[in-house]
Amino acid sequence: MRLGVFLPNWIGDAVMATPALDSLRELVGPTGHMVGVMRPYVAEVVDGLGLFDRNVFYKPKAKQPELQGRAVVAALREERLDAVVLLTNSLRTAWLAWRSGAKERIGYERDNRSWLLTTRLREPVKRGKRAPLPAIDSYLNLAYAAGGEWRAPTLGLATTAADEAAADEAWRRLGLPPGEQVVVFNTGGAYGDAKGWPTEQFAALAEKITTSSDYSVLVNCGPGERETAGRIAELAATPRVRSLGEMDDLPIGLSKAIIRRSRLLVSTDSGPRFFGIAFGKPVVSLFGPTDPNVTRTHYAAETPLSLALDCQFCWERSCPLKHHRCMKELSVDRVYRAAALHLNSTAEQAA
Repeated sequence: MRLGVFLPNWIGDAVMATPALDSLRELVGPTGHMVGVMRPYVAEVVDGLGLFDRNVFYKPKAKQPELQGRAVVAALREERLDAVVLLTNSLRTAWLAWRSGAKERIGYERDNRSWLLTTRLREPVKRGKRAPLPAIDSYLNLAYAAGGEWRAPTLGLATTAADEAAADEAWRRLGLPPGEQVVVFNTGGAYGDAKGWPTEQFAALAEKITTSSDYSVLVNCGPGERETAGRIAELAATPRVRSLGEMDDLPIGLSKAIIRRSRLLVSTDSGPRFFGIAFGKPVVSLFGPTDPNVTRTHYAAETPLSLALDCQFCWERSCPLKHHRCMKELSVDRVYRAAALHLNSTAEQAA
């Protein structure tokens, strides 16, 4: 079998798709051929899993011709695919799948793209409105529609030797203790600033953790979040709180590796939250504008925290009411209590 798979664009969604991708890889089999169509950075997320025989990179607004639709269609036609599974929901990707020449095209029926699909799935409806399943279950249903075998909704990731070497260098340069004594904070998110927890509150949380225990804190960040991560470390005012932004390069694989070796992750609702879940770490997740039920992962060691404001959940990238109460009023003490429960539980289990 020769199968093409369009992967989700968001980092967290790509991680939530891993059970479905594992099912599809088994469907294709060792003698088959599976092609992943994805944004370039998504390849870093799934690197090390050995899922794909070929990656085709796609970024519709890129200046490079090799990342645009025409090049993608040419690459997929070259693969002579039997079927394409669309983990994306856009009309554009359904059009590309149709142009690929694959006889089977499997995806959700939405955004006026039904006519481009041969197997159409419908999302649940409640009171006349879309009521989508959690993303992990939605992706699994697409794998089953393609003929894949059942998979537990358990996220999975891997790190490469290069990822681990980069983490070793971070530990050396930042003077960190062994990973089981490190709590990782993840502050940012490409979605927008509405998901962010205030810098001062992250710093106060770091101070509480380091003054009440032997744990150190490492603030994870991407290239666009160096300033925020550095400010948290500065405000915490202790050498036991360090920013990953002090490193020269900040690839996604480095974030995976530091979370994999840590004791606990405290994260906003952004991609690295799912790294912690995939690596089996205790996770405290902070929700403001987004609904925890939509990205529920059936993971017992995650504590999702949110308020119950009338304006939640708006799903806006910036607070439309300009007050950002959904995150500002999520108190440091509440987050600390959730983190401490995980840390104390883990210590008791180790003992």
